[in-house]
Amino acid sequence: MPVRSPPRLALPTRRNLRWTSGLILLGYVTGHLLNHALGLVSLAFAEAVLRAVHGFWHSLPGTLLLYGAAATHLVLALQGAWERRSLRMPPIEAVRLLLGFSLPLLLASHLSAMRWAYEAFALQPSYARVVRGLWSIGGAGGQFALMAAAWAHGCLGVHLALRARPGYRRHSHLLLVAAVLLPVLAAAGFLGMGRELQWSGVMPPQVPTPAQGVAIDRAERHIELFYGLLLLAVFAARGLRLRRERRPGASIVLRYPERSVHVPRGWSVLDASRAHGIAHLSVCGGRARCSTCRVRVSGPPEHLDAPGRDERRTLARVRAPADVRLACQLRPQGELAVTPLFETGAATQPARFGRERDVAILFVDLRRWSGLSENQWPFDLAYLLERYFATVGAAVRDSGGVPNQFIGDSVMAIFGLDVDLPTACRQAMDAAARIGERMDAWGAGFEAQFGHRLDFGMGLHAGRTAVGEVGYLETTTFTAVGEVVNTASRLQDHSKAADARLVVSVFAARQADMADRFGAAHTVQLRGRAEPIEVLHVPRPARPAAETT
Repeated sequence: MPVRSPPRLALPTRRNLRWTSGLILLGYVTGHLLNHALGLVSLAFAEAVLRAVHGFWHSLPGTLLLYGAAATHLVLALQGAWERRSLRMPPIEAVRLLLGFSLPLLLASHLSAMRWAYEAFALQPSYARVVRGLWSIGGAGGQFALMAAAWAHGCLGVHLALRARPGYRRHSHLLLVAAVLLPVLAAAGFLGMGRELQWSGVMPPQVPTPAQGVAIDRAERHIELFYGLLLLAVFAARGLRLRRERRPGASIVLRYPERSVHVPRGWSVLDASRAHGIAHLSVCGGRARCSTCRVRVSGPPEHLDAPGRDERRTLARVRAPADVRLACQLRPQGELAVTPLFETGAATQPARFGRERDVAILFVDLRRWSGLSENQWPFDLAYLLERYFATVGAAVRDSGGVPNQFIGDSVMAIFGLDVDLPTACRQAMDAAARIGERMDAWGAGFEAQFGHRLDFGMGLHAGRTAVGEVGYLETTTFTAVGEVVNTASRLQDHSKAADARLVVSVFAARQADMADRFGAAHTVQLRGRAEPIEVLHVPRPARPAAETT
């Protein structure tokens, strides 16, 4: 037997580092706020918990974890600021970035008075010392501003990363209540400890000497100066690079469906869209997470930079074709044509069509409708369509799906809005079987009554789609949009050429655990799809001999 080589250890991606370090820092802030809130119980209780918490964070593992996360998050933030070519962005992203870049300045006093004072002078962390030192309008106001900025930055980061996920959206109202309540309780606990100190007259066990106070203030100024110079250097370097990129001959052409724009080489497509006021949806804020900014790309391969690991994972998750890239990650090196797949007008609300789900899509189409309509009265046709839609719609609902669109003689159904993908695919296969049985039962007397044989075809595919409301003004409908929908429709068309009752993608059949029931797979090239797809043909039932003679 061949010996398998051990799996290679993959290094974490930038997205994973940003996410992990951010969660560690958010956990630290959450613990601080909870500890402040314990001041509502008593100063002594809050002090006891503070000593236990600081025992961990002052240990070697805790120090490496906290300051490693802080350094990683800051470096990635500065790297993101360096790579960002345009400062145009949605307001919520701008608020998050401003809060994030202001935090080191706000934290300078806390860092010097707490950790540096502990390391330099062995001054133990104490609420009695800190609260008494901040017990003024300016001091308390600065403390509340620090808490609010750190907490809001973390909450906005989580919201931008998760707002497209159904589970997060279902519980977002509870999370919002917690996000507002926790800092309010923390502020109340801080005020409660201050009042208790005033009434009791308790003095802190350790107080900095005048010389130590001067040293602590000097450390605070050094931290602020270092960070200010670091920010200044990054943004000055950005300005110099921008001047260099705007020199003649340094720009490339991006061709959008409506217009062409000139942008410096190295800009991302999302940067180009924002800089030129081109509507371009990006739910996650350009972090290669949500895929809503993806574009279809056409141009020489040498003009495309290779996708990174984060982009490859996201594109694989949505099963994007080879000619689709993420606009936030693609940095063209030459002229390209790009088409945003989720282009949205300026008035469109991203939350209205910002949810992605793994679903199964079933298309059903009535055959020979044109020939039937030539020989029947319009009211008869209306009756036929009504009964056809009712038959298919009832079968879809009985199987757990949603009959979504009734267009002409076609029906589209969505499965998986509230279940996982394997269950959705099993429901869709069950619906296809029910539709076949009920349409065959109706067709027994249909040909004798109307002179035509009742015939139909179906196509089924599964994968990631965007679901939500689309339309214009008040005329909107709930639907699914994406490559999966287009492919399912094409599979329904292919059922005519294949003379099959149902054409289902191998992927959907495998999800339903039915891939071995319909014989060998066929590889077909569908119109409008860049890559071929493997499908299975479910044949039509044989007609009785009496009907074929």
